[in-house]
Parts: sequence; C-alpha cells; structure tokens
Amino acid sequence: MQVPLLDLKKQYTAIREEVRAVTEEIYESQYFIMGPHVERLEKDIAAYCRTEQAIGVSSGSDALIIALMALGVGSGDLVLTTPYTFFATAGAVARVGARPVFVDIDPHTYNISPTLLAQGLETMPAGQREKVKAVIPVHLYGQCADMEPILKSAANYDLPVIEDAAQAIGAEYQGRRAGSMGSIGCFSFFPSKNLGAFGDGGVVTTGDRQLGETLRILRNHGAEPKYYHHIIGGNFRLDALQAAIVSIKLKHLDSWTAGRQKNAAAYRELFQAAGPAARLKLPVEKQGRHIYNQFVIAVPERRDDLRAYLQEAGIGTEVYYPVPLHLQKCFAGLDNGPGDFPAAEQAALQTLALPIFPELTQDQQAYTVDKIKQFFG
Repeated sequence: MQVPLLDLKKQYTAIREEVRAVTEEIYESQYFIMGPHVERLEKDIAAYCRTEQAIGVSSGSDALIIALMALGVGSGDLVLTTPYTFFATAGAVARVGARPVFVDIDPHTYNISPTLLAQGLETMPAGQREKVKAVIPVHLYGQCADMEPILKSAANYDLPVIEDAAQAIGAEYQGRRAGSMGSIGCFSFFPSKNLGAFGDGGVVTTGDRQLGETLRILRNHGAEPKYYHHIIGGNFRLDALQAAIVSIKLKHLDSWTAGRQKNAAAYRELFQAAGPAARLKLPVEKQGRHIYNQFVIAVPERRDDLRAYLQEAGIGTEVYYPVPLHLQKCFAGLDNGPGDFPAAEQAALQTLALPIFPELTQDQQAYTVDKIKQFFG
C-alpha cells in the first residue's frame, strides 16, 4: 500500500471545476496583479481570522519581512524567536538587517517557551535589551503558542509581537484565532499548507489601522500614491490567480480541518490499540483548536531507522526540522553552539511527521500504525 505524506490531487478533484472557471475568468480579464480577487480574499481572511484587516502578500516568507519592516525593525536590532521552526522565521530577521536571538522551546508542544522568554528578557543586560524590537512566536504544526504569557512578557518591555502563523490558519488559543493576538499575524499559502495556493502566496493580519495602511504601502514599493515614494518598500504583491484559488479553498477549510482532526484522533486510538504508543510521544493538544498542519510524533530511539523502514513500506514521512536554526551554518556568527538550546536539539533528533491530510483513509492509517508496530517488534 502507498501512503503519501500529502496528496493534493485528491483535494484538487473536489474543487476542479470551480478552479477552472475562475482561472478562465482571470485569463479573459488579463488582470493578474492585485485587483478584486485579492480584495475579496483579504475581506474573507480578515473575517475568518477575526481580525480587522488582512493584506495579501507574495509569500509567507515575505509576510514576515514586511511585518518587520512595518514595525521599523532594521540594522542592529534584536528579535527574540524560536530556534525550532522553518528557516524563514529567522531568515526574515536577518534579511532586514536585524539579529535573531533564540529562546528554547517547550519540549511538549515544540513552541517557544514563555517561561524561558520571560527569563531571557529579565536577565538580559539593559543595553542589550534596549536593542530588542520584537518577539516572533511560531504556532508550529498547527497549534498556537502559549500566547497569554508571551504577550505579557512582551508588553512589560513595550515590544510588538509578530505571530508566525504560517502553519496555523484557524488555530485557536483561549477562543482567539491565530493571527489576531499580536501586532501582526503572518500566514503562508504555500501549496502544502492547510490553505494552500497553486504557487507562492501569503497574507498579513492586524487590528491596527495605521499598521495596516503601512503594510499596504510597503507591499507596493512604498508608493502612495502611484509613483510617489515616501518610504522604501518592496514587491510583495499577491497575484489575482493565487488569491482566487485560495478564496475557493477557504470555503472548504473548516471541513478539511475537521478531517485532519478526525485523523489525529484515529491515530491515537490505533496507536493505543497497537501498543507502540508507549514507545512514542504523540502530539499534545494544549492550546484550544489544533488544526494539524502536521501530525508529529517523537521517536526517542532509532527515528531515522524507523523513517527508512516506513519509506520501504511506501509510507511518506518528513522531519520538521533536522537542524535547529542556531546550528545552521549561515548563523554561525551568532555564537551559538551545540547544547545551547537542548529542547530544540532533542526535537530535531526525535520528531517525525506522519501523513495527516484530510483524504487519508482508515486503511492507510491502520497500515501506517501496523508498520510502526512491526518496526518495534
């Protein structure tokens, strides 16, 4: 049996006719950049995320960059964030000339530890702390970080919080949606995300009208009005084709999320019945609505051997992420090394993502768990 990590072809089958109709409309209009489809998506995303404004941008990575630019983060500044996430989080900080300062993760949720964040800010030398201009928690794998203490720590030092919600659209924390709690929320429409485009795309959300206006100007080279530039922005515009496709998918998002949650519950039952759950660490549901962008288990021993065994059996898996950011060669100049963030390093050695997409069948899940049971013998 073949069990892919993700099967977008099944998803496309359900929306094929809608997609073809809207793409034909755009081809006929020849209106490809911004325009009514982008405006419609922005309105719908703002409503879905329960924020005042949403601004379409060119990718999730660019969402982070433009958020930092809008908040005035630049050369010589410091930004606190997690070492255990996709590279774009810290990469965006470096791209604007600032320096990422890492805070280790909660080993249970893999999200940034609010306790360590508070301790880091409290014990940081005053001269260094004055250079800190923002905090970026990441809602990893589809579950919100523990935002209440994070927001409190940031507020104590008058620091804006940028939510990296690239993997978490629709996730909730104490009844609030991801992207609605910080100064700015950043989302990705990369095709493999729960809400994915047919290419790159993203959106930023905010409840601050002035920030929203700044973000809109920045995404179009800082021009307001056209050809008049009071600030330097970039080409961060979202194209109409991607916006139209994401709008179609947004109507199905909650049912797809329910499918992922159902599959997560089925995994728990299957692992419990099969026995190997005692030798694995299953995902922890801690912060309200977990949307399961990924279903990530921890394998304390022989993780890579298990992955190779599953691959031989036709089961797709992935390691998110094999190298923590503080150990990436491009960040060698930050003077971090092995042992500095032990929880992140342990996660990099143990985590393994299993298939969780909504169309995953019961037989495919049972086969996956059975093969894991066989591996542990």
